Amino acid sequence: MKLLCVAFLAGVLAWSASASSQLPTKAKADTLALAADNNRFAFDLYGQLRQKDGNLFLSPYSISNALAMTYAGARGQTATEMATTMHFKLAPERLHAGFEDLMLELNNRGKPRKAQLQVANRLWGQQNYGFLPAFLKLSETHYRAGLKEVDFAGHTEQARQAINAWVEEQTKQKIKDLLKPGALTVDTRLVLTNAIYFKAAWRQPFEPKATVDGTFHLNNNKDITTRMMHAVIRTNFRDYGNVRVLELPYEDYELSMILLLPKTNDLTALEKELTAAKVQQWTSKLSDHIVTVTLPKFKVTAEFELNDQLKAMGMTQAFNPIGADFSGMTSMKKLYISKVIHKAFIDLNEAGTEAAASTAVVMERQSAPPRGAFHADHPFVYLIRDNRTGSILFLGRLVNPAAN
Repeated sequence: MKLLCVAFLAGVLAWSASASSQLPTKAKADTLALAADNNRFAFDLYGQLRQKDGNLFLSPYSISNALAMTYAGARGQTATEMATTMHFKLAPERLHAGFEDLMLELNNRGKPRKAQLQVANRLWGQQNYGFLPAFLKLSETHYRAGLKEVDFAGHTEQARQAINAWVEEQTKQKIKDLLKPGALTVDTRLVLTNAIYFKAAWRQPFEPKATVDGTFHLNNNKDITTRMMHAVIRTNFRDYGNVRVLELPYEDYELSMILLLPKTNDLTALEKELTAAKVQQWTSKLSDHIVTVTLPKFKVTAEFELNDQLKAMGMTQAFNPIGADFSGMTSMKKLYISKVIHKAFIDLNEAGTEAAASTAVVMERQSAPPRGAFHADHPFVYLIRDNRTGSILFLGRLVNPAAN
């Protein structure tokens, strides 16, 4: 079955932390509001991407983060459209400060912890292109995104390789070749990148000996045989009749995976009602259960351009070589967004989960054109959430665990 690849980095979307009553949040009010708005964008984007067949996986946070850095240099109608599409409701100063605080929170403010969760940003700009000091200072202060000067005009391939090498390093070699040959041109003047890496053990690991071949029911009335994990776990769960919702926390309970399993093999009805508000409603009513869990092991890699989806959501001016206004970035020739590229990876097994994603916003100069049971033996939607802020770090669906 065809794998759908989704492109948008680091970026994290959030519903307010209805997540876990066991872990009180200390995040600031603006940070929680930003996370909630990011989550709304996450499900808007998911609604655009779900139209195609196959597995789907992305990091909404990565995309929001990368586009927020880009938004810092947008002006006029371009900025208005970006804010509306991205659900950026906070005033710019509060918005960028909110992204800074969210990034610090996700990075655990530099303190050690068992789970690995790391977020990084960087700007890659044409050397001597006159980027405005105010824009560079904002990017450095609020996004820790220092400017690395490269020569897109004279050494395009070397610049592409340098960006890819940085992404690969930040994601522990899980995201390779984010920018394919031809993604950059001699007219590229700025690339804004975000990278996110996550690795954590389950709070209650699955016993490898209990993993056996089992049946996974596809949505086309066909079955496949795949490796299925089994466990009896005490965790938060609720059966709503049409959908079962399960929380699988990672160690220290700072992050969790939420699984949404429809009653039937067809995800269509579930995906149509997926919104940040609906997921918050479902998760807020979870309660302590002893649950018999069946879950497939799987790996998914997804990659794609988000241009068409973002335009369909209302962000058209930013991609217009003539009308885009990013005059807050540089005093040189006007820039426009030529590509928003995203790549994501997840590996789910008995021990835990490893996931990574990266987003690149490529800009060119405008001269160019009780008891419960949760048997995930059929398609389901899943996400990884930061329980302290409610931020949705990763979002995806599995329709065929055998398709990588």
